[in-house]
Amino acid sequence: MRDQRHNVQRVLWLTLMLNIVVTLVKAIVGVLSHSLSLQADALHSFTDGISNVLGLVAMHWANPHPDREHPYGHQKFEALGALGIAAFLGMACFEILQSAVERLLHQATTIALGAAELWLMIGVLGINIGVTLYEHHMGRQLNSPVLLADAKHTLSDVWVTIAVLLGLIGVWSLNWYWLDVALAFPVAALVFWSAWSVLKTNIPWLVDAAAIAPEAIYAIVMAIPGVINCHDISSRGVVGRQVFIEMHLIVETEDVTAAHGITEEVEAALQAQYGPARIVIHVEPQDYQSSQITFS
Repeated sequence: MRDQRHNVQRVLWLTLMLNIVVTLVKAIVGVLSHSLSLQADALHSFTDGISNVLGLVAMHWANPHPDREHPYGHQKFEALGALGIAAFLGMACFEILQSAVERLLHQATTIALGAAELWLMIGVLGINIGVTLYEHHMGRQLNSPVLLADAKHTLSDVWVTIAVLLGLIGVWSLNWYWLDVALAFPVAALVFWSAWSVLKTNIPWLVDAAAIAPEAIYAIVMAIPGVINCHDISSRGVVGRQVFIEMHLIVETEDVTAAHGITEEVEAALQAQYGPARIVIHVEPQDYQSSQITFS
């Protein structure tokens, strides 16, 4: 197993620094212009920075190599970090909705906004888009759930900033105060969808859902010369990161050395298709019969 934590942490540190800059710019412009939506957007960007810190903490513990206390490695700490990011996305969604409702119930505050502030916000939006694309690219390259989840979080910030910017342009040029509120609800829906996507990706890993269809494993194993049958197949983990495969195997020989050679061929075939993988094979006598490919 290759330990990619250092590379992931480097991406997270760079993203954290950029998120701090974005948060400060939004907060300063929001306070000076008395824009409630900008202040809420700054708070949402602050959650981006918090998720970066959470990802760094998770990566500190997500050692892929096994030890005495964690014989299957520590990679699920990374999934826990991704779930934490999903929680921050949920908080951001609530904050956006709360801000929109407050603006509906109370009279809008006069916003002192000029062209310079709008151009500054466009620059901030460009930074957010760049961070999202960079994190998503590195997340796919390093196969990192934390980076992919954090990229979804930053993407939600992009949509929020776009909505706020459109609202501010409407307020500045046309005095359409209602536009800022109207755009908040679809943006909140997008943020919620991002949170759900992170949950849907990481929860199966945490609850040990099947990583590979047992029929696919069965087909590979049965193609190995000397294999009579395999059954009770199970798998867990994430294909491409690390999977754990277990099965019972019946081979044509009763010689231990020969049986071991066949299991080595089975392991090599599965490693080539699904590796890195840790594979446990239980060899049974030739007269043992079972038609149960997996657990029903």
